[in-house]
Amino acid sequence: MTKTILERLDAGEILLCDGAMGTFLQAKGLEPGTCPELWSVDRAADVQDIHRAYREAGSDIVECNSFGGTRYKLGHYDLSVRAAELNRAAAAIAREVAGTDQYVLGSAGPTGEFMAPLGLEPEEAFYRAFAEQVSAFEEGGADAVIVESMSALEEATVAVRAARENTELTVFATMTFDPQMHGGYATIMGVTPAQAATELVDAGAHIIGTNCGTGADQMINVVREMRTAAPEHPIIAMPNAGMPELENGETVFKETPEQMAGKAIELVRAGATVIGGCCGTGPEHIAAMKAAITTM
Repeated sequence: MTKTILERLDAGEILLCDGAMGTFLQAKGLEPGTCPELWSVDRAADVQDIHRAYREAGSDIVECNSFGGTRYKLGHYDLSVRAAELNRAAAAIAREVAGTDQYVLGSAGPTGEFMAPLGLEPEEAFYRAFAEQVSAFEEGGADAVIVESMSALEEATVAVRAARENTELTVFATMTFDPQMHGGYATIMGVTPAQAATELVDAGAHIIGTNCGTGADQMINVVREMRTAAPEHPIIAMPNAGMPELENGETVFKETPEQMAGKAIELVRAGATVIGGCCGTGPEHIAAMKAAITTM
């Protein structure tokens, strides 16, 4: 790759990330209660098939199968001691598919724990867990890391610090917002888009934004708020394929690729410079979004 992500964004390009991972792992046989991150070692070819489908759809960035890869999350499967191995493998198999013309993005999701004083875990323990994960991404060949789906600023900012202080990776940071009863948006911990933008920039995130939680219709408003709070900073937006609906006991997302493509344009107009998809999105959605953005 001759240019970095930030160089391309600085030049005015709009970059496209990929879509959901978990949905497709389940389609390939991932059983409830089993560890998705283990597939990066035990069923690497299946994970690479998913990466390859998104590559063929036109994504510029391939996101690793590592969302629950902290030692905290892996502890639910008695795999904490394999945290470095599994995250390194996730980045390495993505790198094989990405080659030299796609960027590899390590995914670091929430630990599922609360930091003291709300919980029992000290900040230093969170820092060490994220440092272990992001260092493994870099060792595996990643170009960047996305600290994603965060609701607490304390956890998000310590993860950003761990990435900035222990690696040379480009650092994305996103939080998940929901509409509030009396207007506006906030995470489940009460963080507003403007607060998130300010704090994530101050923590050192190169690229800030939002993922999951809502479809693009609501996310457009969130992006506008973040753009106002951080007028010069790159923003990533990764909406779900519409709002979730319950059908026959299963959660489904019904927004079509064509619908998401139109809304991708609106997200860019609202201020997003990297676009991708979260729950319910697949290669067809990414291909349609790519075509739409290319014609802007």
